[in-house]
Amino acid sequence: MIVSRYRFANYKGHYKSLLTLGLPIIIGQLGNIILGFADTIMVGRYGTNELGASSFVTTMLTIIIIGSLGFSYAITPLVGESYGRSQKREIGSIMRSAVFINIILSLITLIIGFALYVLLPYLGQPEQLLPLIKQFLLINVLSLPFVCITNTFKQFFDGIGHTKTPMFIMIAANVINIVGNYLLIYGAGGIFPELGLLGAGIATFISRVLMCVSLIVIFFSFKRYRIYSSAFLERNSNTGPLMRKITKLGIPIATQMSMECIAFSLTTLFVGWIGITQLAAHQVLITVSQLFYMIYYGMAAALTVRISHFYGSKDVSSIKIASKAALHLILLVAVVVSIPIYLYKDTISFLFNDDLDVARLVSQSIIWMVAYQFGDALQCTYANALRGLQQVKPLLIGAFISYIVISLPLSYILGIKLNFELQGIWGTFPICLTVAGIIYYIFFVKHIRNANNGI
Repeated sequence: MIVSRYRFANYKGHYKSLLTLGLPIIIGQLGNIILGFADTIMVGRYGTNELGASSFVTTMLTIIIIGSLGFSYAITPLVGESYGRSQKREIGSIMRSAVFINIILSLITLIIGFALYVLLPYLGQPEQLLPLIKQFLLINVLSLPFVCITNTFKQFFDGIGHTKTPMFIMIAANVINIVGNYLLIYGAGGIFPELGLLGAGIATFISRVLMCVSLIVIFFSFKRYRIYSSAFLERNSNTGPLMRKITKLGIPIATQMSMECIAFSLTTLFVGWIGITQLAAHQVLITVSQLFYMIYYGMAAALTVRISHFYGSKDVSSIKIASKAALHLILLVAVVVSIPIYLYKDTISFLFNDDLDVARLVSQSIIWMVAYQFGDALQCTYANALRGLQQVKPLLIGAFISYIVISLPLSYILGIKLNFELQGIWGTFPICLTVAGIIYYIFFVKHIRNANNGI
């Protein structure tokens, strides 16, 4: 009993700190989830074809967006390490380099997005969906540069522990997006035209622009950030080396997250080969699964910040305890969220669409979503712990084995070749995510053992 109380006392402070940092991130991400739900509901009510087209575009662009987000994750441990050492002006220099390199990244995302647009006729999607897919894809591609810059400044605020600032910005942007959806998808009072799926894309574009501009204005205008913004505006010789350092960390993280995303996103191609109804059900499952991931991300992002601070102050003991505390919290969230989703598996689809066939497919496949939560919690925790330690090469190894070697071939075999269809595709996720979690955990433990001799 005394040992248990002692262990809880060790974890208690970390639970509190992780929740303090993580809850604003979670609330902001829940805003994104609500937005995703609202988009899917509004588009689904407009028509099944629109829901299928939205599923394809959203899933394909998620690969690009997650890749750019992963690249920006390199900023958090660098900012956090400098913050842990009280080197605030160095953080301004890091941000200057980060913005420069993310402007380049934004141009790359545009090129990839337009390439996807050109290749649309060759991706095997239903012919009747192509006109809807094209217009929705184009407006979303044009918003990608704003996503890259938003990610850059968000990681700065997270890295210094000011997670509430981006939270409020994200909530406000999501409200604007939902209102824009209502006005532009269905039309309103003869003032706004009925644009259907294109209206949803325009609303998303506007919200992303506003979110980006707001974070930039706060960074440069608020007095509490003046020490960072003034250092940002100074010319110095560190820009080149810092850009190389960000790239060295960012590319492996972006690649790891992209491979994970590909495991989910390219399965949309497989589902599109099966049929429109399956594609609509897949979109519902993807949207619901984001509820888990976004909450995980809040706690895991908080763990990255905490570990980067401890890394800067060379506190190995706190790194170990914080990672375990984060895993406890994430597993607790997984259980709490899984219960109602499983209990309402037969009716949850009706939030998005009235199609009975879509509801049946969702009900049959949702068990696999619940099943992969342990593996997802494990991989999310230790991937972010490794990021906080700036140990990013192990992420490439784990992601390649789990998502490219295991997930994609197995999804194709079970879903297409063996005709298990949607259930076969979703049944691969518990396997690949658990393998990823185990690999990341092994690398984390190995690095911490080495770190006992000094990081």
